Amino acid sequence: MVLQQRKVDEPMTAANAIPEERILDAAYELLLAIGMKRLTMADIARRAEVSRATLYRRWPNVRAVIAALVTREFAAVVDRARLPEGPSRTRVTSTVVHLVGELRTHPLLRKIIEVDPDFLVPYVFERRGTSTEMQLALVRAGIEQGQDDGSIRGGDAAMLARSVLLSAWSFTLTGPVLVAPSEYAALDAELSELIDRYLAP
Repeated sequence: MVLQQRKVDEPMTAANAIPEERILDAAYELLLAIGMKRLTMADIARRAEVSRATLYRRWPNVRAVIAALVTREFAAVVDRARLPEGPSRTRVTSTVVHLVGELRTHPLLRKIIEVDPDFLVPYVFERRGTSTEMQLALVRAGIEQGQDDGSIRGGDAAMLARSVLLSAWSFTLTGPVLVAPSEYAALDAELSELIDRYLAP
């Protein structure tokens, strides 16, 4: 058998030189198409055009790849929801309502809820994920600013942020069970009222 020689000027591609975004984009496409339970590392490697060995050097299994994907997607949502200009309490309220609105209809979250809800169980009942920590940090920072300028009541800012997020999550995850998509705007108006009154001095 004659082995084909690599061209002298053709660079070797190290596993860590392959963009992570390429792999996560491939996982995203496959997750939306077939769901997590049917998804394999071989599927992801094939779609991303990398070897399985390269994939396993970064993540041990499909759930780990999806966890990285969820963190990326939800971090982008948090980044887009950065506190706008205006009074602190209004900024916190509008930021949280924006987060809820984006996440409630996010294709990735909807697919996981509809097809693979077990993936969310650890993050609901057992531990906080990276994206949760980012959301908490964002909301807490806004609450602390509001406490400084007097627009938000006193108290433990970390606990207030957790309470706000607990309410927000119910509007995100359970909202679609209780109201139709045509009523989302009305539901978000109620969430805005709830948060604003909760944080008021």
